[in-house]
Amino acid sequence: MNSRRRFLKSAITGIAGSALLPQLGYAKSEHSEAMESLISKDNSEAYWEMVKNQFPFADGLHYFNNGSLGPSPIAVRAATNEYRKILDEFPSKYMWGGWNNEKETVRKQVAALLKTSEEEIAIIHNTTEGMNLIARSFELKPGDEIILADHEHTSGTIPWQVWQETKGIKLVKPILPIVPVSVDEIVSVYKKAITPKTKIISMCHIVNTNGMTLPVKEVSELAHSKGILVAVDGAQAAGMLDIDLHDMQCDFYTASSHKWLFSPKGVGIFYARKESQHYLKPLIVCNGHTDKTIRRLENYNTRNLPEVLGLGAALDFNQHVGSRKIELRTMELKNYFRSKFEGNPKYKLKTPASDQLSGAIQTLEVVGKDVNEVKEKLFDQYGIDTRPMSSFGLNSLRISLGIYNTKKDIDYLAKAISSIA
Repeated sequence: MNSRRRFLKSAITGIAGSALLPQLGYAKSEHSEAMESLISKDNSEAYWEMVKNQFPFADGLHYFNNGSLGPSPIAVRAATNEYRKILDEFPSKYMWGGWNNEKETVRKQVAALLKTSEEEIAIIHNTTEGMNLIARSFELKPGDEIILADHEHTSGTIPWQVWQETKGIKLVKPILPIVPVSVDEIVSVYKKAITPKTKIISMCHIVNTNGMTLPVKEVSELAHSKGILVAVDGAQAAGMLDIDLHDMQCDFYTASSHKWLFSPKGVGIFYARKESQHYLKPLIVCNGHTDKTIRRLENYNTRNLPEVLGLGAALDFNQHVGSRKIELRTMELKNYFRSKFEGNPKYKLKTPASDQLSGAIQTLEVVGKDVNEVKEKLFDQYGIDTRPMSSFGLNSLRISLGIYNTKKDIDYLAKAISSIA
């Protein structure tokens, strides 16, 4: 018994000693020096090479597929593994109550990132869950209409099909231009689709097909002027763009943080404007379901808390670099990439050029080549991972440019594509 008590005392002291990487700030982490070096006004390629070094990949892999799934930087991996160790050393303590304050810290970090209130943020699993949560909540009447443009992700359409279309609600699917030249061109598509029966517009912030950015703020203003709610799939935008949700004015916004926020896998964020939260019903109910705050939407009882706290570590990484700096770098990489192919008849860029209308996701067709063959050759011969996009007649490589990609990487990519072309 005495040995057992000594063991427990030692374990608890060890847990306290690790300090949960205080305030998720890595004060006692072996990676703290590298993290602190990210805080800089330097925007040179040397700085971004240093950022790249925080993202080790498999030997020989050149990764341009962040739109499918993002990596976690070294410090986030280390922090998440440390949280997992702490949990396993005293499971009951940290699963139920021991990390309550830390979870609230993560909520505040998400709110700060998206420039909103922590009382409007829930920590969920992914965008798919968020879209299901929204689609299942509404008590609509047969004949009511929901607008879903044709470029929505399947996880943004299937929930509406299952939870609403089966009840007689009409899903209106306007066609978006592939390469729009202005914000007004996109807004007009939604404007024409609205009828007196429209109740909700569900839209992507950035579409996963060809990477065009949709004007959420302008659509939200249009919708609210007619009493229509707006739900946004932000899977491809959160972490890439410097987002202000209050300024964007949408009612709901959900995103998987394991893409552009580089968090552990299986964590997501959910925003509901305070005035619109009363519409929402939890997907899962258990003890605590009567909570009146947004926390009722994330009440899973047991969940993977190391990944939740790992999200906090990822947000800390994001803020060390800076949201605005990341967005500016995104546009710099995009324009550098486009400069390699614009004006060359061997290629067609099938993503809008304007920074208002696209970011880190770009699509490129190698004229006369099947995109699947091009993708396979890039990987087999050059170790380059991209995603082929065949829908909407794109026949294009989807190139995702993360902040771990440098101009030197883009040079390598362009040379490889040129050799195949």
